[in-house]
Amino acid sequence: MPEGDAVYRAAARLRGALDGRVLTRSDFRVPRHATADLRGRTVLTTVSRGKHLLTRVEGGLTVHTHLRMDGIWRITPARRATPRTGGDGVRLVLANAEWEAVGVRLGMVDLLRTAGESQVVGHLGPDLLGDDWDAAEAVRRLMREPDRTIGEALLDQRNLAGIGTIYRAETLFLRGIWPWRKVGEVTDLEGAVTLARRLLDANKAHAGTVTTGDRRPGAQTWVYGRAGQPCRRCGTRISRGEMGARPQERLILWCGACQPR
Repeated sequence: MPEGDAVYRAAARLRGALDGRVLTRSDFRVPRHATADLRGRTVLTTVSRGKHLLTRVEGGLTVHTHLRMDGIWRITPARRATPRTGGDGVRLVLANAEWEAVGVRLGMVDLLRTAGESQVVGHLGPDLLGDDWDAAEAVRRLMREPDRTIGEALLDQRNLAGIGTIYRAETLFLRGIWPWRKVGEVTDLEGAVTLARRLLDANKAHAGTVTTGDRRPGAQTWVYGRAGQPCRRCGTRISRGEMGARPQERLILWCGACQPR
């Protein structure tokens, strides 16, 4: 699933293609909004909120999308028609005279009043890449369930928005925290969430995730994607497992020596 930094970049690409331009095509390929037509309206802006995207259009409307596991936005020069093929996965097309934004395999597509955006993002905690980031508020939300594992709590977007399995694994490794430690037992929660923000911020301007400072292939991360390989710090074999109740379990990687129980 794309994490907050990837969604942040998607918002920037959508702004570059759509902001300030009048829509000449509006094609919602989801039953709920199949008859919606935004042609003739100017796109005001697109912002990211955690893993959500909000494209605001004149007339007080917002197009809300979520990439979920493998959704993407493709930006290409405008053309007359986007092919309708059974397997292309296109769920939304927004285009102007110059550019076409095609949403493929989007997990969520909603059209709502801009004044009602809280219906789809109001539950989210502080955005790790947002102007409203508040580490103290993120800690307060995490501490509402002190007996929950820190690994599960960090992925709960109601606590802090934008972190996923990659940044969870890397943050916990760098802080030396065993993923199954209870939230209430973590001595410096603010340090952990602040580090997560720093990692996402460092990667928001470029594709790929680098937490080691080394952009060479195979050297970018500490534990994520390295199950069974030696820890870069101590040489211990990196462990791999799953966290969370079925069917919401998610991948977790850790070093048993650097992140002791």
